[in-house]
Amino acid sequence: MFYKKQGLPEESDVVICTVKKILPHSVFVDLDEYENLEGMLHISEVAPGRIRNLRDYVIEGKKLVCKILKVDTYQRQIDLSLRRVPISLMKKKNEEYKQEQKAEKLLEFLAKNNKIDIKTVYEKIGNKLVEEFGGLYYAFEEIVKDKTDLRHLKIEEKLRKDVIELVKDKIKLPEFRAKTFLILSSPTSIGIRDIKESVSKGVEFANKNNYKVKLSYVSAPRYKLEVFSTDHKTAEKGLKEISEFIIKELISRGGVAESQK
Repeated sequence: MFYKKQGLPEESDVVICTVKKILPHSVFVDLDEYENLEGMLHISEVAPGRIRNLRDYVIEGKKLVCKILKVDTYQRQIDLSLRRVPISLMKKKNEEYKQEQKAEKLLEFLAKNNKIDIKTVYEKIGNKLVEEFGGLYYAFEEIVKDKTDLRHLKIEEKLRKDVIELVKDKIKLPEFRAKTFLILSSPTSIGIRDIKESVSKGVEFANKNNYKVKLSYVSAPRYKLEVFSTDHKTAEKGLKEISEFIIKELISRGGVAESQK
């Protein structure tokens, strides 16, 4: 990647590394996200248990996800651990790094379209996005979600418009789904109408609060409620609010209602 972080990482940070040199009892790596920064993995931090040959675990050029154990700011020495990174965190870091690489490709495309080099694009817009949002991809997510138009960053107007148009065209955020089954019934003479109106008002409530929903009839008395969002927590929050709204609405009309996962 063209963009490199300045300074030194902090203890407990998780970083992407590339194996540079393997010695009998240690491994030296380059920290990919930093400029000219090297770290060291002691053999005891590569994998649990006794290691006879480090090359059974690492090879030159291989990328690793490591945890920062110690940083000597004076000598710029960094001690790392591979064995202390859980698989879940390793996957998360790798995915974030891939997303950032994908985002930088869009900046390269933007540079080409505007007949400037990638360094100039970073000077004009890229560095501002990283500083403001913590990463290019995080900035692009906010653009796709319509949570920012970047005007507050005072970016050159043509570049601002170009990057927003490009990002919205190329970045597709993953969609999460939360679902539940609503058990709706009513003993009143207008029970069917009450159920339909309660469901209809629930959909209106969802639309008013900008939730993307699908509510479908399964078989009496079951209805399936699904809420979709690019954020899992938002989907779950919407599911809870909408189901509670419908249940409360039907009960107020003399009906019976509950939610079942």
